[in-house]
Amino acid sequence: MSDSSNNNNSSLLTAGEPSPYYVVNPLSEAPVLLVCDHASCRFPQALGDMGLDPFARRCHLAIDIGAGKLTETIAKSLGITAVIAQYSRLIVDCNRQLMDPGAFLEYGDGILVPGNRNLTQEQKDARAEAIYWPYHKAIDSQVQRLRAIGPMPAFISIHSFTPVLNGVSREVQLGVLWDKDTSLSDIFIEEFRAAGFLTGDNEPYSGRAPQDFTIDHHAEEVGLPHVGIEVRQDLIDDIAGVGEIAPIMHNIIDSIPERIGLTRDRISA
Repeated sequence: MSDSSNNNNSSLLTAGEPSPYYVVNPLSEAPVLLVCDHASCRFPQALGDMGLDPFARRCHLAIDIGAGKLTETIAKSLGITAVIAQYSRLIVDCNRQLMDPGAFLEYGDGILVPGNRNLTQEQKDARAEAIYWPYHKAIDSQVQRLRAIGPMPAFISIHSFTPVLNGVSREVQLGVLWDKDTSLSDIFIEEFRAAGFLTGDNEPYSGRAPQDFTIDHHAEEVGLPHVGIEVRQDLIDDIAGVGEIAPIMHNIIDSIPERIGLTRDRISA
């Protein structure tokens, strides 16, 4: 079961275009919420190709390759809720504060993004109104719903990272990102390493970095157990790869409520 809300009040998205997000299993009562900020390389029709060639519109700057499919697959296999973004991070990066220059990326990994050069505040606000805020409001809604019916849900943000960045190869296969809360990160690091993966502890990115808006805003501020998971893109860039990683994450996530005490008894205590 999935849910999406059309956001046709914005001048940026037309009535026939997809919603800024969709929700998998919107009525699940399982105390786990998955989110995927960078699941799509879709551009709104009004913005055209933003001056980018087809390769740039599908590369890792535009989308976390494989992350959306991985998130949806896990959510469906476990019957848990997931909120998944449906527009490219190059339109507006939903994992950045809007004041962060990276929210409207102009340049990265050797690629210029002409459509993000010299944006006015009005243009930035239009993108935020159409895509950024609806997505985050959908996450807020699911967090509030799950908190109302059970224990504090575990909040898991799923991303992917390029095997080569700025000409440097990355050996890490899976990354576990955390800041102050280690209840979930310890589990994932232990299980990923036991499965034979070269696993980064706050690598290739750190959960302590400020460019982690989704977890900071929706989980850390309200005390939800949380973790960020990064998967190297060559591991999940096709259906077969997703099919290998998803069952491993399925088993880990399935064990979380019991391992950290997410039970109705806990919420009533």
